[in-house]
Amino acid sequence: MRVVIVGASGNAGTALLRRLHEEPDLELSGVSRRRPPPTGPYADVDWHSIDIGTDEAGVRLTELFTGADAVVNLAWQIQPSHDQRRLYRTNVLGSRTVFRAAIAAGVPALVHASSVGVYAPGPKRAFVRETWLRTGVAESSYSRHKALVERMLDEIESDHPTLRIVRLRPGLIFQRDAGAEIARYFAGPLLPANLLRFGRIPIVPSHPGLRMQAVHADDVADAFLRVLRADVRGAFNLAAGPVLDADIVGRAFHGVRLRVPGLLLEGAAALTWQLRLQPVDRGWVRLALKAPLMSCDRAAAALGWRPRTDAVSALRELVAGIAGEAGTESPPLADDPGLPGRLGGLLRGRLPGTGNPY
Repeated sequence: MRVVIVGASGNAGTALLRRLHEEPDLELSGVSRRRPPPTGPYADVDWHSIDIGTDEAGVRLTELFTGADAVVNLAWQIQPSHDQRRLYRTNVLGSRTVFRAAIAAGVPALVHASSVGVYAPGPKRAFVRETWLRTGVAESSYSRHKALVERMLDEIESDHPTLRIVRLRPGLIFQRDAGAEIARYFAGPLLPANLLRFGRIPIVPSHPGLRMQAVHADDVADAFLRVLRADVRGAFNLAAGPVLDADIVGRAFHGVRLRVPGLLLEGAAALTWQLRLQPVDRGWVRLALKAPLMSCDRAAAALGWRPRTDAVSALRELVAGIAGEAGTESPPLADDPGLPGRLGGLLRGRLPGTGNPY
C-alpha cells in the first residue's frame, strides 16, 4: 500500500511516521515545505518539498498522488498568528489544492485531520457525537478555517461518492517531542519553562468553561492506521480520558486553582498578543471556553480504537517535553532557541506570532 502524507513533519505527522514504519507493507511518501533530515522517524520516506499554498502545488501534488492508495492530509499552520492571510492561504486554500489533486489523481481514499475546533459551541458536562453542528467558534480563525475545510469535504463527498473520505477530529494532541514546538506556538518566550522541571504548575486558571480533552500523538497515529486499514467513511472523534479541568490539572501538578473570569482571560490574551509578548490571540481562549466535549464511541465501535495513554499522562509527558525543550530535527518541531516564540528569538527581534516555522 502506498500512502502519501501531506504535512508529515509536524506533531501528528512525526507520530504517524513512527507508527507506519512498523508496517512492512507500506510505502511512504511525505510532503512538507522544508524537508526534515532523513533520520529517526523521517528516514525511509520519499520526501517532496512542496508548499501547498503556492500556485504550482496542484500540478506537483497530482503527479505525486497518482498511483497512491491513500492520501493523508495533516498540513495545517497555527503560526504566524499575526499573518492571517498566510494561515488562510495554507489552511483553507492549501487544503483545497490537496483535495483537488487527490481527485485529479484518482486516489481511492482521502483521510483528513480535522479537530474538535470544527464544532459549534457545545456542552462542557456532556459529550457530543460526530453529528454535532460544524460551524466552529466564530471568534477563532483556527476554528473557522476547520469548519470551512470540512464544508469543502461535504461538497466533494456529494460530487465524488466513490472517493472514500474520512475525517479524524482529535482533541489537543500531546507528546514529549512536541514540547519545544508547543511552547513556541502557544506560550511564547516569557514562559518560565525551567520551573516545569519539577513537575509543578504553580497557578492553574479555573473557569467552568476550561474543560478540555487531550490525546497522545501515538494514539492519534494508531487511529490513522486503523482508518487506512479499514473500509470506513465519515468522521471520528478522538480523545482520551479524563477531561482536563483545573481540579485534575491542579492535583496532577500540585498547583493552586485560581478562579478567573472568562473576560479577563480573553482580555489578557488579546492585550499580550497585541503587544507581541506571546503568540496566542483571544480566539484561542474563546475556543477553549466554548468547544464541546466529544464522545469517542464511534471510533471504539467502528475502528476498535481505544487510547493507550490517558490524558493526564499525555499532559505530564508534554510538560516534561516543554521543560526539557524536547524536539526533533524537523523544522516544525525544532528546539532552536533563536526561533520566534523563544527568548533567543525575542532578543534577535523575532517576535512571537511572526515568521513561518513550517
